[in-house]
Amino acid sequence: MSTHLKKKEEKIQLIITKLTEESAKGRPIIVEGKKDAQALRMLGVNGAILTVKTGGKSFLEATAEIEKLGGHEIILLLDFDRRGKEGTLRLQRSLEWSKIKINVLFWRELRELVGREMQCIESLTSYLSTLQEKTK
Repeated sequence: MSTHLKKKEEKIQLIITKLTEESAKGRPIIVEGKKDAQALRMLGVNGAILTVKTGGKSFLEATAEIEKLGGHEIILLLDFDRRGKEGTLRLQRSLEWSKIKINVLFWRELRELVGREMQCIESLTSYLSTLQEKTK
């Protein structure tokens, strides 16, 4: 059992490392709220992180804000619950019209690993801590 958990922890750490590298290259990461952004900061992500569900932003305002970033590629990392899945699909469709490349690879990989156990990005730090405790 702990071998399985250890492998899961290692895979999550690898995803976070790659995410940090992509962020350092200037690729903005889009999350839902401030707590999601704080969790990524705690995990070492230092690049641009934009929240789409803060300050009463509408979907159109969030889309316009993402488009203003001017990047050619963004990373979508919304939550894994129903609303997060819907938001990911909606943003993906909307931004593809703007010729912005959408990277959902990190979202898919994390969702496959923890989707049933963890619903939101803000839980990632505590989830990892729990895994580390269990694998000691």
